[in-house]
Amino acid sequence: MIIPVDSQLAPYEVHIAPGALSRLEEALGEATRVAIIVPGPLTALADRVRERCPGRQVTLVTVAEAENAKTPAVLADCWDALAAAGLTRSDLVIGLGGGTTTDLAGFVAASWLRGVGFISIPTTVLGMVDAAVGGKTGINLVAGKNLVGAFHEPRTVICDLELLGGLPRLEIASGLAEVVKCGFISDPGILELIDSDLAGSQDTTSETFAELVGRAVAVKAAVVAADLTERTSEGESVGREALNYGHTLGHAIEAHEGFRLRHGQAISIGMAWIAEVSRRLLGLDAGIAADHSRLLRSLGLPVAYDPAAWSALRQLMSLDKKTRGLTLRLVGLAAQGRPVMLEGAAEDELAGAYAAVSGQA
Repeated sequence: MIIPVDSQLAPYEVHIAPGALSRLEEALGEATRVAIIVPGPLTALADRVRERCPGRQVTLVTVAEAENAKTPAVLADCWDALAAAGLTRSDLVIGLGGGTTTDLAGFVAASWLRGVGFISIPTTVLGMVDAAVGGKTGINLVAGKNLVGAFHEPRTVICDLELLGGLPRLEIASGLAEVVKCGFISDPGILELIDSDLAGSQDTTSETFAELVGRAVAVKAAVVAADLTERTSEGESVGREALNYGHTLGHAIEAHEGFRLRHGQAISIGMAWIAEVSRRLLGLDAGIAADHSRLLRSLGLPVAYDPAAWSALRQLMSLDKKTRGLTLRLVGLAAQGRPVMLEGAAEDELAGAYAAVSGQA
């Protein structure tokens, strides 16, 4: 399966299939030096990727796992490694790993010599359906998630479904949270597929799973092709910010947890909350709001968080990138497939919705 991304800068393709890694050599183009940024546990896989870079000088840059890789210190270490390898503007960086690794690697590519080529090879569900597509790259600060970064699109994205073999069930579920998001903001077929084949939805070797990945990537590809740099949305004129559905609270929870909670788990809670906010303030059908929690729970994902954490979370939400000045801006849902920007919502309604999904109301 090939999903085209008609980027405003340079079109590229997302290759989704078992064995898609075979596409790599063709994507290398004229590069003579390649830096593979990879977490330590995947160095054996990196050696396989190296074998698909014949005639190139390949440097492995080993980084920490998960969010521990997305720090200024690790970024600087990567720059030093590229300098030692002599990477020039005609060379490229490969991000091999989960979404945090591809986020980091993309930012390394964006910032080295003000931009070199980048190929993304995600090895997690989340990396395939979310982080690897769309050109958002970046790192975290203590103050919050993804506060420093750049838009830098990949030359190609290779989603080899065979690389998902052996992933823990919770890791698969975490990635599926972003798939569910795409279902609510755009493609109802995603939700129908999960409902009709729950087991297949979680089996990375099934046709159902491959279709879910393809549908989610297609949703994101269409959105970012129309709005690469996430312009400010208003009302029902929602561009790329629609992809942040569930993320305002979700990112706050991640920061509150010190990034120890999986991204998809936090976003799952965030979606359950914003669905309740949308029911209260945007007239979202109560059945659709309830479907959020039902579907997410069926995948083994949480839909509630510490009832006592609201004040701390609300403060963290003020740093969300959608905020303008003192106005908190949220992506809500007026109906299935109809994301709406919600600005300056009453604080008591936001707190009440949090209490409701936390079982305290």
